[in-house]
Amino acid sequence: MPALTPQETFGALLATWVAWRVLRGFLVKDPLAIVPGPPPKSMFVGNLQEVFDTMGWDYRDKLVQQYGKVFSFNGIMGKKMLWVHDSKALYHMLLKEQDIFEEGEDFLRTNMRVFGEGLLSTLGEQHRKQRKMLNPVFSAAHLRDMTPTFYSVVHKLEKSIGRQIDQGQAEIDVLPWMSRTALELIGQSGFGRSFDSLEPDAEEHPYAASLKRLGGTLQDKPLFFARLFVYRWVHNIVPLRLQRAIVDALPWKKLHELRDLVDLMHQTSLGIFDDAKRGLRKGEGSSETKADGRKDIISALIEANMNASEEDRLTDAELIGQVSTIMFAAMDTTSNGLCRTLLLLSENPEVQRRLREEVTEAYANSDGDLDYEVVSTLPFLDAVCRESLRLHTPVPMLPRQARMDAVLPLGTPITTTDGKQVNELFIPRTTVLVMSLHHCNRDPDIWGPDASEWKPERWLSTLPQSVTEARVPGVYSNLMTFLGGKRSCIGFKFSQLEMKIVLSLLIRQFEFSPTGKKLAWLSNGVAQPTVHDPTLPEDGRNITQLPLNIKRVAA
Repeated sequence: MPALTPQETFGALLATWVAWRVLRGFLVKDPLAIVPGPPPKSMFVGNLQEVFDTMGWDYRDKLVQQYGKVFSFNGIMGKKMLWVHDSKALYHMLLKEQDIFEEGEDFLRTNMRVFGEGLLSTLGEQHRKQRKMLNPVFSAAHLRDMTPTFYSVVHKLEKSIGRQIDQGQAEIDVLPWMSRTALELIGQSGFGRSFDSLEPDAEEHPYAASLKRLGGTLQDKPLFFARLFVYRWVHNIVPLRLQRAIVDALPWKKLHELRDLVDLMHQTSLGIFDDAKRGLRKGEGSSETKADGRKDIISALIEANMNASEEDRLTDAELIGQVSTIMFAAMDTTSNGLCRTLLLLSENPEVQRRLREEVTEAYANSDGDLDYEVVSTLPFLDAVCRESLRLHTPVPMLPRQARMDAVLPLGTPITTTDGKQVNELFIPRTTVLVMSLHHCNRDPDIWGPDASEWKPERWLSTLPQSVTEARVPGVYSNLMTFLGGKRSCIGFKFSQLEMKIVLSLLIRQFEFSPTGKKLAWLSNGVAQPTVHDPTLPEDGRNITQLPLNIKRVAA
């Protein structure tokens, strides 16, 4: 009998696995089958394509309206998954039983290959050690020291936009400007390195291009399903060096693009780490020897690690892994949050005018740039930021996976398919639960009947009692925007400072208005603005950009 080729062997294994999953579905009753939800669209991938569709906002809203705050849907080969935005259930997952409801194995494996051993790739004690080491460099005290660096970068943005509208009003795509500014801010304040002069005609830094392309590449459907179906086994049985050889040998363009992006990101991270370490050895990176008395995040982190006890010390690989992790997290989320806020201000000229009056008065009473305390506490600026991040969280949903059997309490009871009303659910080990941060932030039971409206003024008075009673487990303002618990966004204060300095400087100088072009937001991991162009082929009609009309504020 002739030996099977590798392709035939893989096909036989895949067919065996599919047959086993189908048979298991008939023989073993899924405890979550009693939870109502939409019928599967496909036997193989269930409702995954619809639920995670980048343009699936309306579909997900309809599911929430029909099935409520907790419902089931089908994943691969009929395996039940749960959709959750019940605040009591989220509190249980993120705070009370956060060691049970953790990041999924597929998510962690992908992050380990892409970012290295950073915060997005680790669990348990290793994650705790990393977070303990990083917390001080994202503290308010350290951000206060970095505020002059923030202003230095944003003033460059301000000047470049000004040069583009010298002849009056101009239509400007603000998305690349917000992305470039976010990268330069984290580059300078985080890693002591400039990635962008912020000149209008400057060439894009290769690292910036890699970070921007990464999200879309990872969401490529064939790659996405290869990670779910194939890589989980390859990771466990194939040595890392051989994995690389397989990737190089496969005639798969998208996979090679991902490989090249990861290589460039790793080399850049390694260079940043080596430069910072050399600087510290020479005395250039310490706060005592720097001319301005400040130190960037990576220098502070390496210095703290050198002084840490043996049990708390991180390896070089862990420190290098933080670089791309922090850069990726800081660049996309805040820049898209700023884009959304500028769009909302352009669509609400009275709110824009009121904000301009507040920041203009603050600058009139200040000798130069606003200091950290002033810009952080301007009431209407703070309200605009909070409301934008409530209504339009940059990351709409995140998954968790049950590490063991568990019971999930519900704040709002559900009626099961057999007609019983229950206020808790049994969650089998390995169940994936999708947390909808977007829908929790818009829950009318928490925020009232106007929960889906953008109203910054809601933050200027006492919030409804329902907000505090909901016990939303977010680290920021009773919101799920920056998550909560041990995996909450460690840089949320950094993000807030960036948003407030950018908005205060731009709104003081410029007036923003809509262009009238048809816009749509892709939920591509991070929500991204696009312009719909019906003249292009169907699969490329949404171009990633956010054009706004900008002119100088009348004197």
